[in-house]
Amino acid sequence: MPERIEPLIDRVAAAGYDTFVVTADVPVPPNRENNIRNGFQVPLAITPRVFWDTVTHPHWLFGTWARTVINHGMPHFENMDAQRGPPVLAKNLMRNIGARDQLAWKHVELIRKKWKGKLVVKGLISPADAKIARESGVDGVMLSNHGGRQLDYTMSGLRTLPEIAAEAKGMMIMVDGGIRRGTDVIKALALGAHFVWVGRPFLYAAIAGGQAGVQRAIGLLKAEIDRDLALLGVRKLSEITPDLVRKF
Repeated sequence: MPERIEPLIDRVAAAGYDTFVVTADVPVPPNRENNIRNGFQVPLAITPRVFWDTVTHPHWLFGTWARTVINHGMPHFENMDAQRGPPVLAKNLMRNIGARDQLAWKHVELIRKKWKGKLVVKGLISPADAKIARESGVDGVMLSNHGGRQLDYTMSGLRTLPEIAAEAKGMMIMVDGGIRRGTDVIKALALGAHFVWVGRPFLYAAIAGGQAGVQRAIGLLKAEIDRDLALLGVRKLSEITPDLVRKF
């Protein structure tokens, strides 16, 4: 494991990044039954259904797939190793990217020792893990259950957010997952988050309308937050307090 981690750290540093994010909530591929039903799998297999979906969507075929292949070569996983990752059609793809279940806190400590910039761990929902992260020198944690697509019955990060915030003691607390409306953002901030990530709504907006769609989604979310704050009698973010949230 260290022989794969250290070259990757060097690569990130050489690229000029100042924050290193360790994604801890996908140690092994999940059982995503909807993907199985839809014929989506890794490595990508050209099944009759995939072939039909491709040829009946020429805009995607030529505007996305063909353009990517021409400009960048066969699509591949970029950030799994220090070297260029295997292409999505490679038979050995899962062997290269799928077995990370041996990742442990000692590896986070190794990264902390070697990485000079900010270090963030994504995928924690346990207060005990947040404490270990802080003691390991992590600068921030991103609470996430990976959109609920990994482990069945895993609770939302919002439910453990107050306990994790109590363990922070200077560590940045971020929330990722389940944020759909302005009220979701306010709830996370009220429960102790310093920062809130919004993913899926903007992804849907990008698919539906490209850059204009994302800008429209940002405008809608901002308007919701402003409206909700006003309806709560809150004039600025610093006035958001835990008593705005009631648990049932």
